[in-house]
Formats: sequence, structure tokens, C-alpha cells
Amino acid sequence: MFTQIRDLKRKNYKDTLKIQERLRKQVLINSNKESLILVEHDHVYTLGKNANSSNILNEVCQVIKTERGGDVTYHGPGQLVAYPIIDLKKRQIGVKTYVNKIERLISKTLEEYGLSTHVPKQETGVWVNDRKIASIGIHISKGVTTHGLAINVNTNLSYFDNIISCGIDGVKMTSVYKELGKKIPMNDIKTQLVNNFKQIFNK
Repeated sequence: MFTQIRDLKRKNYKDTLKIQERLRKQVLINSNKESLILVEHDHVYTLGKNANSSNILNEVCQVIKTERGGDVTYHGPGQLVAYPIIDLKKRQIGVKTYVNKIERLISKTLEEYGLSTHVPKQETGVWVNDRKIASIGIHISKGVTTHGLAINVNTNLSYFDNIISCGIDGVKMTSVYKELGKKIPMNDIKTQLVNNFKQIFNK
């Protein structure tokens, strides 16, 4: 099954939401119009639909409420965000299986850089030891997905200090840069993610 790759480079969160919604409507009309959006956002805190707003300790950048699952998180430059807009009904994929595939997509991509990852039973996202390196927050309407995943690549982690990330007290956030001690070109990790997405989702 073919999925159009749409690299938005850097784009603010609200404009990207509009693009997601437009593409979601296209998939509802024609399931062959699936997309995978890649983007780096301007600095923003986003709240999931059931998030506790008190988990934002200091509003040092814009705050936006969303329809995705999960609590509060940060998006910004140096973080790779990916939004699959795909038809789970046509693919005959349940929600739990979809989330497992997203976790595998993140893990496989990071493992290619020598990072050993895991998904804790009691928490969300993908972790390196006791440090969280990637977050997942999805929304599904009429079987079509929006929102998705965020991997801290060369991210300025200080923005996480102003929130209780994902609503997890004491969570330690990390990045590929922090773990490896060197910057990874964003285009390189985008290529790895896309290749792995095709292997995992386009069988």
C-alpha cells in the first residue's frame, strides 16, 4: 500500500493541524490518499484531550489544546515529528496493534544509531534506560489516524523543564544528541524513519 511522504520541513503547529485535517478528509473519501507527514515545529506545548493543564509549570512558549491522546508535551526545532494519516479500517489494524507498530517504528529507527530502546509496561512512548526519548499521541476518527509521534533528535531539552512531560512525575527526557554526544543530521533520521515506516506499514 502506497503512502505519500510529505516533508513540511519546519512549520508551526496550528498550520500543520489544518494540513492533517485536510489530508484526513481526503483519506475518508479515498483510502489510497494516505500520507506520512514529517515536520519540525516552532516551540509549542500541546495538551492531549484529557491532559491536566496544571502539568504546564511555566508557559515559556505557546500552548495549544489538541484532540490527541496523552497529556502535555513539547515540540520544537531539532525534534522529528511524524504524523501518519492512514486508514486503519482498510488495513484491518486495531488501535493497540497500531500503537505497537508506532513503537516499533521508533525503536527500529533509533536502534540503527546504536541506541538500545524499550517500552515500559506502565508508561507511554519509547525510552533509553530510565530516560524518555520519544512520545506518542494519536487520534483516530472514523478509522483514520492523525497526530502521531515525536523523537527528540537534536532537541533543546530545557523546554521540558517547564512541564511535567506526559504527566509523569520525575520523568527524565533525553535526545539522540544527548545519548550519542553528537548531532545527527535531521535528513538522515528522516530517511531511516521513512524506510522503516514502509517496512512496517506498507507490507
